[in-house]
Amino acid sequence: MLAHTPVLPKLSFFYGISIYMYPRDHNPPHFHAIYGEFSAQVLISNGLIVNGNLPRRAERLVREWVYAHQNEIYQAWINLQGGKSVEAIEPLR
Repeated sequence: MLAHTPVLPKLSFFYGISIYMYPRDHNPPHFHAIYGEFSAQVLISNGLIVNGNLPRRAERLVREWVYAHQNEIYQAWINLQGGKSVEAIEPLR
């Protein structure tokens, strides 16, 4: 029997960067950014990487996305921590 793996909601995708958030993840509020073979945990509060790494350009783009959608990202965090579903968030253009 296979163990149940939680579904990682894909919040957004832009310039080859996938943004995911785990349901009921640990604090501080953050999301996961994946770009090719790179991955990072990024704080919602300021867009800084707390674990992992991204190329400089991808890191800058992720930070721009955070600043443009911070309230929506926080709301997704709150919803997922409460076991609720989330909507996709507009990509960076």
